[in-house]
Amino acid sequence: MIGGGGITPQLTSSSSFSSSSSLPFSSSSSSSSASFSSSSLLSCSPLRLQTLSIPIPIPIHNNRLGFSNFNLQRLLQMKSNSNLTHHILTPISSSSPSSSPGKHTSQLSTNGSSTNIHWHSCSVEKDDRQKLLDQKGCVIWITGLSGSGKSTMACALNRILHQRGKLSYILDGDNVRHGLNKDLGFKAEDRAENIRRVGEVAKLFADAGVICIASLISPYRRDRDACRALLPNGDFIEVFMDVPLHICESRDPKGLYKLARAGKIKGFTGIDDPYESPINSEIVLKHGEPCAFPSEMAEKVVVYLEKKGYLEA
Repeated sequence: MIGGGGITPQLTSSSSFSSSSSLPFSSSSSSSSASFSSSSLLSCSPLRLQTLSIPIPIPIHNNRLGFSNFNLQRLLQMKSNSNLTHHILTPISSSSPSSSPGKHTSQLSTNGSSTNIHWHSCSVEKDDRQKLLDQKGCVIWITGLSGSGKSTMACALNRILHQRGKLSYILDGDNVRHGLNKDLGFKAEDRAENIRRVGEVAKLFADAGVICIASLISPYRRDRDACRALLPNGDFIEVFMDVPLHICESRDPKGLYKLARAGKIKGFTGIDDPYESPINSEIVLKHGEPCAFPSEMAEKVVVYLEKKGYLEA
């Protein structure tokens, strides 16, 4: 049991938890048991039993395995759901060559593998939240090459909506990689997981009645379409920043194109990794059209939202 009173879990050679001996906690500890407060994780040495090595899918910042109630439940589930009777459980070390960003994405994500999970409904529903905010929740998905003006336009749109008393929130592609998606790299599978996570978070914002503005390169059409499928029909509004590569490269606000051309960045969208342009976006903001300024582009999106009734409950 985990709680304010502490924990003294045990493992035996038959991979079962018992109450007769305890796990070895920090490497400097010689005690047979340890406790911790509910506000922190418990660090311990790798668990070693017998023949098979299984990396525990828990992000850590040192060479010790962090234990929490969730982690113990996952260990127990591994035991109960597996035909294996002998395990060696080892943490994924941040110093290990195999712990590169995104490598353990399939382990970290449990999408589609959860069992005995039921949706819990409450008396306050989406319609109630939308009436409170006097708006309808939706996702405005801004896609385009790096340097196409996605973030700038997203901020302009956010400002206009705020001035009109509407609640919106930006999920910026760079910002989410500082926290939620900091374990992901830029390989195709990592990009897919990055978009999947943002899509799920955006769905929650929309369900809360918020106008969610997702601003990401999101280069692959299948990933964008998968996010669209998460929401009710019409609530996913794709905005394509249709700006040619040479224009984006001439802007190069972060100097990334220069690094990519020099071979210092691999898998950069538009250079050595493809960008799949949308086919049927709700809104296309094309370079060279009259709405040249971000505020003008944002106004075009606002007009669409008004027309579709998203700015009123």
